[in-house]
Amino acid sequence: MLACSTLDDGWVAAAPAEVGFDAESLSRLDAFLKQWPKRNVHAVVIVRRGKLVFERYFAGRERRWMEWSAPVQFSPETKHDIRSISKSVTSLLIGLAIGKGQFPPLDSAVIDYFPEYADLRTTRNARITFRHLLTMSHGLRWDEARGWNSQANNERHLLEAKDPYRYVLQQRMALPPGVSFNYSGGATSLLAAALAKSVGQRIDAFARDKLFEPLGITDVEWLSFTGSAELAAFAGLRLRPRDVAKLGELVANDGRWNGRQVLPAAWIAESTKPRVNAGGHVVVYYGYHWWLGRSLLNGHDLIWIAAYGSGGQRLFIVPGLDLVVVVNAFDHDAISNAILNQFLLPAVTDCPPLSA
Repeated sequence: MLACSTLDDGWVAAAPAEVGFDAESLSRLDAFLKQWPKRNVHAVVIVRRGKLVFERYFAGRERRWMEWSAPVQFSPETKHDIRSISKSVTSLLIGLAIGKGQFPPLDSAVIDYFPEYADLRTTRNARITFRHLLTMSHGLRWDEARGWNSQANNERHLLEAKDPYRYVLQQRMALPPGVSFNYSGGATSLLAAALAKSVGQRIDAFARDKLFEPLGITDVEWLSFTGSAELAAFAGLRLRPRDVAKLGELVANDGRWNGRQVLPAAWIAESTKPRVNAGGHVVVYYGYHWWLGRSLLNGHDLIWIAAYGSGGQRLFIVPGLDLVVVVNAFDHDAISNAILNQFLLPAVTDCPPLSA
């Protein structure tokens, strides 16, 4: 096994056996990652018991929105597009603001907080609350599943809108709020706009001061909408994989990093509680901008928390095993599930015994 890279970023490396992993099983993961001829996987970082136990980097194409670069050799120092993992980071920021009494009540009407859009108010959209936005149960007509070039793709229109918040609020209602899950970058955008208003800062400045600096995260980029100078909270964040792992460790430890309470523990508990069904025929729930699912290990039903980003960006947190996994990839959503379920979970040597 190759040793983890040494950076002065707060991580301490450990050998697999030190943190309850079978080294031979992890070597099989190494072989699995190297077999991909097109290098669909860009980075894999694994943390257990607060220590960095595995990290691998490969070459691939860099993306800024829909524009692609020449191949890049990814490394511990390279930021990566994390797409909709940005949504989960926005949830963390809202938790910080709530802890300081600087965010509207979650059950208050969203439209009331934006008097500049009073002309868009209807009796139906006035029922949308901030809690509905957090759980993606807003009831708005919204479709991100269409191809990027489709005129029916709301995400593309959002990205290119001169006023993204007006664009979201002018969408018609499909269902009463709270009835059904409907994934929407527009929901996150409204939450971020309310956050910036409530704390009196741009969200990147607030994130730097209250979240990133306490975690020693210094290399950050947050892209703007292409049609506006506003920051795109729904998918614009770019971070190093090791720094994404810090966010996972923060959640795994109830808001603590290196003994310091950075986020209110109550928000971690509330935001990672199942709120709505989100997986169709698959058992996946949604909390406050976090995905919540289960894996089976030796008869144990393991609960995990996840942040998803398109193209295979993943952050998995398995609290019962004190395990954090980060995957960056290109157009390869399925591989992160294989890394977690086929390689990492079976490599755990200290899973609690199955009860009789």
